Amino acid sequence: MSRKTLLVMRHAKSSWRTDDPDIRRPLSGRGTRDALVAGQVLTTFDIDVVLCSAATRAQQTWQEATAGGASAGSVRVLESLYHAGTDQTLGILREVPASARTVLLIGHEPVLSDLITSLAISSKLTAQVESKFPTSGLAVLAHERDWDELEYGSATLTAFEVPRS
Repeated sequence: MSRKTLLVMRHAKSSWRTDDPDIRRPLSGRGTRDALVAGQVLTTFDIDVVLCSAATRAQQTWQEATAGGASAGSVRVLESLYHAGTDQTLGILREVPASARTVLLIGHEPVLSDLITSLAISSKLTAQVESKFPTSGLAVLAHERDWDELEYGSATLTAFEVPRS
């Protein structure tokens, strides 16, 4: 068992100028620019696994983040993350191989802020996340357990930022 890092990112700003169903809504121009900046922030992490919602805006967020310099050992696009609640999302995280030290989860509100505040020990940072977890928001959680042992209240929220262009 070794220190693990969970990066939780809300997809970047999506466009409402579309007739597409919600799951197919693309990023807006601002969202594209913000995701690129988020990618620059993510270059400081050695990401082993990306778990990305199947929603177009989430996939485009990762795509733009890679254009900004982010990279990962593997990327899994999961339809289940689009529909998942907090407990289901925790279940998905528990399936990550123990060999992965850093995982990036890209998904949606209100599940992400609930997941973060449930996993993390209460602090000033968790209060900020609880107050507002905007598009492109990025939370960094640290925990000392393997992924299959991840429990509510077992992590520390070490950073929270909102990359913007």
